[in-house]
Amino acid sequence: MKTIVIYNSQTGFTKRYAQWIAEETKAQCVELKEAKKMDLSGFDTIVYGGWAMAGSVTKVKWLIKNKAKWQGKKLVAFCVGASPVENPEIDEFLKKTSAQEDFKGIKLFYLPGGLAYEKMSGASKTMMKMFVKMLNSKKDKTEADLMQIKMLSSSYDISDKKYIEPVVEYLNS
Repeated sequence: MKTIVIYNSQTGFTKRYAQWIAEETKAQCVELKEAKKMDLSGFDTIVYGGWAMAGSVTKVKWLIKNKAKWQGKKLVAFCVGASPVENPEIDEFLKKTSAQEDFKGIKLFYLPGGLAYEKMSGASKTMMKMFVKMLNSKKDKTEADLMQIKMLSSSYDISDKKYIEPVVEYLNS
């Protein structure tokens, strides 16, 4: 089975996971801009990785747009986000996204990454600062709000190779 792992990464977390998955599955690993120029018809499995942002997966529309021409291939998407995998909102996000008509035939996974403010674009930094400011301005903050404020106030890395196990298991099945 010939597999390719394609990724779109802003701060490096998604690239790291893509490389780990490719390593474990003996797959080719390329950045999205390179994959767009390639003929992917020779691959049995196409894996796409982007980061989670505002309730969606960045640039996943490329995979969705092309899935009709890849019928019969195993299609997988993973997204990397700043939330720990235990966050109940992650399951909700995965169920909601996977249920969308566009995602039919694509298996979706979530992998926890972190935040790297020093590598973010100016727009992303501004958006994150505004979100933290909004959380701070809430009058009756919950424990979850306080934890989120603490996590989002500085850079951190919660990525770990162990989180790719379900993805690799699915790819090898």
